Amino acid sequence: MVLSGLDLTVFFGFIAAVLAVGFLMGRGEKSSEDYFLAGRGLKWWVIGFSLIAANISTEQFVGMSGQAAGSLGLAIASYEWMAAITLVVVAFVFLPMFLRSGIYTIPEFLEYRYNKLSRTLMAGFTMIIYVAVTIPAVIYSGALVCDTLFAGQKLMGVEINVVSASWIIGVLAAMYVAFGGLKACAWADLLQGSALIIGGFIVVVLALQMLGKTPVSELATTLGDEAVQSENLQDESSGLTKFFALNSNKLHMVLPKDNPDIPWTALVLGLWIPNFYYWGLNQYITQRTLGAHSLGEGQKGIVFAAALKLIIPFIIVVPGLIAFNIYSQDMVAEAEKDNAEIIEAFNEGSPAAGKVFPFDGDFAEQSPEVARSLALYHANQFSSAEGVKAIEQSSTPAELAAANDSNLSAINAAGVDTEAESKLIGYKYDSAFGLLIKKLTPEGLRGFMLAAILGAVMSSLASMLNSASTIFTMDIFSKFISRDASQSSLVGVGRLCVVAFTVIGCLISPVLGDPRFRGIFNYIQEFQGYISPGILAVFVFGILVKRAPAMAGVVGLLINPFLYGALAFGFPNMAFLDRMAVAFFCNLGVMAIMTMVNPLNEPKELPVNTTISLEPSAGAKTCGIVVVIITLILYAIFW
Repeated sequence: MVLSGLDLTVFFGFIAAVLAVGFLMGRGEKSSEDYFLAGRGLKWWVIGFSLIAANISTEQFVGMSGQAAGSLGLAIASYEWMAAITLVVVAFVFLPMFLRSGIYTIPEFLEYRYNKLSRTLMAGFTMIIYVAVTIPAVIYSGALVCDTLFAGQKLMGVEINVVSASWIIGVLAAMYVAFGGLKACAWADLLQGSALIIGGFIVVVLALQMLGKTPVSELATTLGDEAVQSENLQDESSGLTKFFALNSNKLHMVLPKDNPDIPWTALVLGLWIPNFYYWGLNQYITQRTLGAHSLGEGQKGIVFAAALKLIIPFIIVVPGLIAFNIYSQDMVAEAEKDNAEIIEAFNEGSPAAGKVFPFDGDFAEQSPEVARSLALYHANQFSSAEGVKAIEQSSTPAELAAANDSNLSAINAAGVDTEAESKLIGYKYDSAFGLLIKKLTPEGLRGFMLAAILGAVMSSLASMLNSASTIFTMDIFSKFISRDASQSSLVGVGRLCVVAFTVIGCLISPVLGDPRFRGIFNYIQEFQGYISPGILAVFVFGILVKRAPAMAGVVGLLINPFLYGALAFGFPNMAFLDRMAVAFFCNLGVMAIMTMVNPLNEPKELPVNTTISLEPSAGAKTCGIVVVIITLILYAIFW
C-alpha cells in the first residue's frame, strides 16, 4: 500500500496534534502530585475518554478482533460487556476508599491495610508484568498492524517492519508522557480516544459494504456449504444479512466448558477476576481516577467509560468476523509466511534430535499432506504403535490435529526431552483488522486510519509507561532508595523510568510474533493470571474482613504465582480463566484460615484525604444502573 500526499498530511497532522496537546497540557508539572496524578484535577469527561483510550489499543483491534475471527466469535465481547458492570462497581465501591485514603498507587493502599511488605510485593509483581508483558504486547500489536499495512515500504527513510515500527511507536509515546506525566496522557487521550472510536465505525461501515458487494461463492464461513445454502443467501443480499447468515454460529456468548479460552464456566466467575483486577486494581487504568477533581467527578467519568464499553464489541468483534468472511485466503497467506521457515527445515531432511512440530486444526485443513507427514514423524519417532494407528485412522483435519496433540502429550508425559518449534497455523487471525484497512480504506482515509491505530497504541502505551514509572518512583525509589528525595528528584526519576521501560518494551516486542503465544490478547491474559487472582483476593478479603492480619496480605500475594503455575503445569488443558478462579478461591481459603488463627485485635484505620470533595454523585449512580440493565439485555439477546 502506498500512502498518498493526503494520507501523509492527515497522519503526520494527527501525530503532531497529539504531541502538541501532550506537551501543552503537561507544562509546569513540578511536584510528584502534578506529574503522577495531574494535580488531582481531572474532570469526568477527560477521565471517561482517557479510561477508554488507555484500555482500547491494538491489543483489542488486533488481538481481540483476531480471536473473534478465529474460534471465539462474539464470546470474546464478554471482556467488554462484563467490564461495563465491573466499572459501575468500581465507581461506587473501590473508588471511594481509594480517594478517601489519598493514595498515589494501588500498592500503597496495601500498606495502609496490611503492611509495607505487601505493598512492596505488589509493586514488584506489577512492575514485572508491565515491563515484560503488557508494554511489549501493546508495542508489538501496533507494530504488527504497521507491518501488515506497509511491509517493506519506507517512512521518512526508515523501512517499515515489526522492529522499526516498534521503536517508532515507543519513542512517540515516550516523548509526551516523559514530559507531562498523567495530565499529558489524559488530554492527549481525548484526541486519540475520539479517533479510535470514529476509526472503528468507519471500518465497520466499509466492511459491511464490501461484504454486501462480494458474491456469496467467494465468502468464507465456518458453517459449511449446506448450512449457508439453507439460508437462501443471494449475491444481492445486504452486508448485514450476509453477516448474520455467515456467522450465526459465532454470534453467541456461551462456549463449551472445555473451551481453552472462554468456557461458559468462566462467565460465572473466572472472567470476573481479570475484570475486577484490571478495572479496579490495575495502576495504569485507575491512575486517572486517582487524579479526579472529586469523588463525584471520578464516578461520573467511570460510568461514562462503562457506557462506551457497550459499543466497543461492535467496532472490534464485528470487523474481525467480516475479515474472515472476505479475506480468509489472505489470512492463509499470512500464516504461510510465518510457517515457511519451519516447514522448509523439516522438508530439507531429518530434523534435529528432539524437535517436534505442533500444529492446529486449521493448518491440517490448509496443508493436509504436510500435517500428516509431521504427525507420522512424531508417532514414529517418539510415540507407540497406537499413536501411529491413530494418525493413520484420522479422516478429517480436526481428527488429525487431535491425534497429533494426543501423541505430543504422551511424549511429554513420558518425560522425553523435546523442543517444540513454533506452532504451525492455518490462518493468521491477528492480521484481520490490518487486512481490512489495507484492502478497504480508500485514498485519503488511510492516513486517518493509521493515525487512529497508532493513537490507540500510543494512548495505552503512554498510560502504562506513566503508571509503571509512578509505581517504581513512589513504591520503590522513595521507600528504599531515597526516602528524602525532593519533589523535582521524584519527577526526574519518573521521567528516566519512562525512557528505560520504553527501551525494554521495544526490545522484547518483536519476540511476541511467535505463534506459540497464541495471539497477543491471550498472551497478556495468560501471564496476568500469575498475579491478578492473588491481588484481587488480597484486596477483597482485606476490605470485607476487617480483622485479617497483616501477614495474610503477604501470603496471599506470594502463593498465587505458585498456585497458578502449578495449575498451568498440572492441568494444561484447563482454561486460564478457570485456573484464575481456582487460584482466587485457594487464596481466600488460606487467608481465612490465617484470620481464624490470628485475627487483629482491632481493625486497621485507613488515612483520610481532606484535600478533595468526597461527596458521591447521585446522577452517576442512576446512569450506572441503566448501564447494568442494558448490559444484561445484550447478554439476553446474544446468549
